[in-house]
Amino acid sequence: MGRKIIITGGAGYIGSHCVKRLGELGYEILTIDNLSSGNRWAVLYGKLEVVDLADNSRIEQIVKDFRPDAVIHFAASIVVPESVQNPVKYYKNNTENTLNLLKILVENNVDKFIFSSTAAVYGIPESVPVGENSPLMPINPYGRSKMMSEMILRDFSSAYGLRYISLRYFNVAGADPEGKIGQAYKESTHLITRALKCAKGDFPHLEIYGTDYPTRDGTCIRDYIHVTDLVDAHIVALEWLFQGGESEVFNCGYGHGYSVKEVIEVAKKVTGIDFKVIETERRPGDPPELVADCSKIKSKLNWTPQYDDLEFIIKTAWDWERKISFPSSQ
Repeated sequence: MGRKIIITGGAGYIGSHCVKRLGELGYEILTIDNLSSGNRWAVLYGKLEVVDLADNSRIEQIVKDFRPDAVIHFAASIVVPESVQNPVKYYKNNTENTLNLLKILVENNVDKFIFSSTAAVYGIPESVPVGENSPLMPINPYGRSKMMSEMILRDFSSAYGLRYISLRYFNVAGADPEGKIGQAYKESTHLITRALKCAKGDFPHLEIYGTDYPTRDGTCIRDYIHVTDLVDAHIVALEWLFQGGESEVFNCGYGHGYSVKEVIEVAKKVTGIDFKVIETERRPGDPPELVADCSKIKSKLNWTPQYDDLEFIIKTAWDWERKISFPSSQ
């Protein structure tokens, strides 16, 4: 194919799966990652530049030398509780670095951009499933940092002709079905990964935060999307931009959700291990239910998910979790 793509955060969980898929499709890839939470071994294709996005002069030189046809921007800080405790980090890393990157791209005539956004921009939605036109009411610095980046993108698109796709992720889970890569955070905050680490014996128990929500079993309901399906959403978004498509925002989920208790039940079934579960108090700011209306991306980009099956999602994550005795962080 020969098209040149810069992927920021390409050594991280979702970014590395995207690098793998684009590499398989014949794209020429350059990954930018500071390896603060990513892993060198996870970048299976192309070149890796270990550099922080805050290093504007070096980022600009990389863009000038590589001359990408498009940029996919995964690099971000993503832990909600940390964003509440340390908002400076989130506004600097997620918003300021995105602004500086976009400025460099526009000045170097790179006009196609795919942005990793999040369902956190919706906050606690008034109704579910949540459509792209639902009000943006983020309730933490993480969500606000992403919402601000989306606003910057809209303004850059109007002012400078940048064409972008913003993909609002719901709950990403699972691992590469071929078992080559997967999630590799020692302190993962994701429910499925934590459940599997409990099954593996890495944690003594799994906590359920709140059992009195207005849901079918009292626990929070979330829309879980397999990482490979999410990556394929990036591929169709990229092709949309290359074919001259206009800027757009899309939800990425399956349009239905599972409760915390349902996820735990399937995790126990897949692993065959009855790990310990403790019910505790609600966490502040958890929406009772967060499910995507993903009809827009299906109709407009003809995105067709392949792995809409919770048992399969958890099985791929479990296969990966058992495979790694935690690789070295670098």
